[in-house]
Amino acid sequence: MDERSNRWLLPPLLALLFLLIVYQYVWPACPGAACPRRPPGSAARRGGGPAERQEEEEEAAALPRLAAKFPFARGELCRRVRFDMRGRDVIVFLHIQKTGGTTFGRHLVRNIHLEQPCYCRAGQKKCACHRPGGDKDTWLFSRFSTGWSCGLHADWTELTSCVPAAMERRGCAGNRTLR
Repeated sequence: MDERSNRWLLPPLLALLFLLIVYQYVWPACPGAACPRRPPGSAARRGGGPAERQEEEEEAAALPRLAAKFPFARGELCRRVRFDMRGRDVIVFLHIQKTGGTTFGRHLVRNIHLEQPCYCRAGQKKCACHRPGGDKDTWLFSRFSTGWSCGLHADWTELTSCVPAAMERRGCAGNRTLR
């Protein structure tokens, strides 16, 4: 084959490749009758009759109900915890990878409006989060305030055994209470 025939073949091959990509990733996954029905209540939104609503409710009842994976009681979810920043309380931030933890940790040290906000120097990753009226004692134990004091991405078990000793090394001996 010479170079002219290669040049003529390229545009149709690229167009075919584009159509395959569009078909694979953009086209609806379930055309026609193969699509699952809408959940009950959608018939009322689109103006379906009572027979159609009853049919959809029967189909929904036939599907197995998913059990709650973490069935927390409402009292546990809505409880209020008093945090005494001036006292001995410390927030220990458990960083879980790929959950937005880095962004949230940064917000903890940079964007919370406090009586004495964390002091962050330009170009530094760690910020000093001292208690109001104090120079040494910190109220936050996180990657952005104390660094990786308990190791990279320490889990709950590592943190519960490491935090008291790390706080003592930092000169915060009164912070022995863990919650």
